[in-house]
Amino acid sequence: MDSRDLRTDSYIEKSAEFAKPILNYIRELVHAACPQVEETIKWGFPHFMYKGMLCSMASFKQHCAVGFWKGALVFASIPGVKKRENAAMGQLGRIRTIGDLPDRKTFIRCIIEAMRLNETGAKLPRKAKPARKELVVPEDLTAALNKIKKAGATFERFSYSHRNEYIQWISEAKTEATRTKRLKTALVSMAEGKSRNWKYENC
Repeated sequence: MDSRDLRTDSYIEKSAEFAKPILNYIRELVHAACPQVEETIKWGFPHFMYKGMLCSMASFKQHCAVGFWKGALVFASIPGVKKRENAAMGQLGRIRTIGDLPDRKTFIRCIIEAMRLNETGAKLPRKAKPARKELVVPEDLTAALNKIKKAGATFERFSYSHRNEYIQWISEAKTEATRTKRLKTALVSMAEGKSRNWKYENC
């Protein structure tokens, strides 16, 4: 069934003149490769659905963009497609003419691969979390924590984020007087077992 959404028609009609043939071409290729595809509008631009998100297209003042929901997996399986992910939204960069798209055969292969990935329930690989920076405890804070045992014990028990909150608060003081005042306040709070933002933790 050739399921088309009138909102996609409206979106194309409101696009710049250069964009209309590009968007219509992409739309036709998606329907040719995936007759069961359904159209919808998400985040203000057309999306194509087949057992989940398949791909999308969008137009801007001077270029168009195409995005595959599982693009990292799609393009890993299709050789010869130049990905320009940093050039614009989507994986194919700024598209100003139909010639900026992969050739018809290759583009259809991309759509079919995206369909296969959705059919098999393939998941995008999770992005590795960036390693946490090692906390550098200021010398004056270290010395004070060594003197006031209760504060030092609390600081050691704290999570990375709680320790970092105190370190940043003290380090960002713009004057020596402010830094000294913050250091004293921090030590009193930590001696009482309190985090930097303890007032808001149970709100």
